Amino acid sequence: MSISGSKGFVVGITGASGAIYGVRLAETLLSLGRTVHLVISNAGWRVLKEELGWNVSDREGVLNEQFRGRPGSLFYHPVADIGASIASGSFRTEGMIIMPCSMGTLSAVANGSSDNLMTRAADVMMKEGRPLVLVPRETPLHAIHLENMLKLSRLGVRIIPAMPAFYFGPQSMDDLINFMVGKVLDSFGIDHDLFRRWGE
Repeated sequence: MSISGSKGFVVGITGASGAIYGVRLAETLLSLGRTVHLVISNAGWRVLKEELGWNVSDREGVLNEQFRGRPGSLFYHPVADIGASIASGSFRTEGMIIMPCSMGTLSAVANGSSDNLMTRAADVMMKEGRPLVLVPRETPLHAIHLENMLKLSRLGVRIIPAMPAFYFGPQSMDDLINFMVGKVLDSFGIDHDLFRRWGE
């Protein structure tokens, strides 16, 4: 998958449980005609295999199969490619979402440890003043988790925990997944119809 200079969203998928969240987010952005720069950690690939049954021996092949036929553009960046376009602040993007975000990745971002493309891209968002959204998926949370989230929140990072609501009467697992993706899209002001809003 080649790289273009068009603006788009960076989507990160880590090794936290809930890989379907990141996959659905990428699918939705692509279906809306958006450009997605996708980064998946090595642990994230394992979770995609374990939770979704993906054959990850051919990573680019499985991504082409999963996301084909949508009007947007997908660009895959290996997590070890620290020289990728999205590692530079001069490469323009509209923001980044890490969904789901492991506590290890969250800690690295909170403490400025950018030793792979995922954390470097997040660091770029912060230093350039671009939107960064983290969707942590962990429970229970201990004090270090909470302190790292507080630190990031004070720096302007949006923390959207993977806590689906039930007021809209979800009928399936897809409804709960779509709700979380919709909340992330709401944080960027992107119109969608993924869930029924309160009062509708």
